[in-house]
Amino acid sequence: MLKPRLTLRQLGWTTSFLVLLTVLILVWSAIRQQESTLAIRAINQGTSMPDGFSIWHHLDANGIRFKSITPHNDTLLITFDSHAQSAAARAVLVRTLPRGYIIAQQDGQNPAVQWISRLRDTPLRFG
Repeated sequence: MLKPRLTLRQLGWTTSFLVLLTVLILVWSAIRQQESTLAIRAINQGTSMPDGFSIWHHLDANGIRFKSITPHNDTLLITFDSHAQSAAARAVLVRTLPRGYIIAQQDGQNPAVQWISRLRDTPLRFG
């Protein structure tokens, strides 16, 4: 009598393993590819927002790629593929925009991510 190549139990374990592996790959991909957003706001109400073209010009001149520039209420939101791009853009915009603007990092709603980005991007001054 011929023996089946895979028993029903082996087929179940193999299917479960493949489903678990697929889920782990998708979760890892989602965690690794988190978008990052910068928000630019005027400090004073009378100050006008910089236009998207000037922001694009400053970022492009420094080789920083972004996904989108979107006005939202009294804020200009700039979306990036990674936190590293966002941090580099923040450094460029702090240096090139005139005083009177707040440039804040907005990395999702996760409090842990927000604290890590604050600690990483804030220069520590001792003494």
